[in-house]
Amino acid sequence: MGGVNIGGRANGGRRALDSEINMIPMIDLLMVTISFLLITAVWSRTARMDADAQVPAVADATPPAPPAKQLHVEMRSSDKFVLVWKQGGAVIGTSEVPQRGVVSTEGAVRVVRYPDLAEKVASEWRTTGMHRDASDPKFDQAVLHSDNGVPYASIVGVMDALLQVQRPIEVGKKVEKVSAFTLAFATN
Repeated sequence: MGGVNIGGRANGGRRALDSEINMIPMIDLLMVTISFLLITAVWSRTARMDADAQVPAVADATPPAPPAKQLHVEMRSSDKFVLVWKQGGAVIGTSEVPQRGVVSTEGAVRVVRYPDLAEKVASEWRTTGMHRDASDPKFDQAVLHSDNGVPYASIVGVMDALLQVQRPIEVGKKVEKVSAFTLAFATN
């Protein structure tokens, strides 16, 4: 145990100093500090990603394929749809369609249809869409942009309008009609 022996004063002289420092707690503290240092150094190294620009050039490299075209359907306004064709970050074309929904009930379900949107999307796809050949197994991408307050029936109506655009595709030895688009959502 560490301590200092101050002893008694004999004949008014100086105190005898006998100090013993216990080294075990100090060694324990030193070992814990070193272990934290080593663990931190190892974990900070594994979290680091080596990135350098040393890319070997290939002599016969083919140029990268252009990004696929996407149809963005924005339904943020209550009076119109905005159709935007994009390729990568570039806007290829933009058009607007009045948002006129035909509301009907099928049983107890309220159904909203957008025939003007379906016609416009079909004509836009015939001129701008990429995957129109029956032997092409890929589909064009449509991204539906809507606000959080848009009713569910309206979103389903827009999805139905997008999925009405049909294209031929080879399935085995026969050709079938399927939807031309795969759908993705983007909401605010």
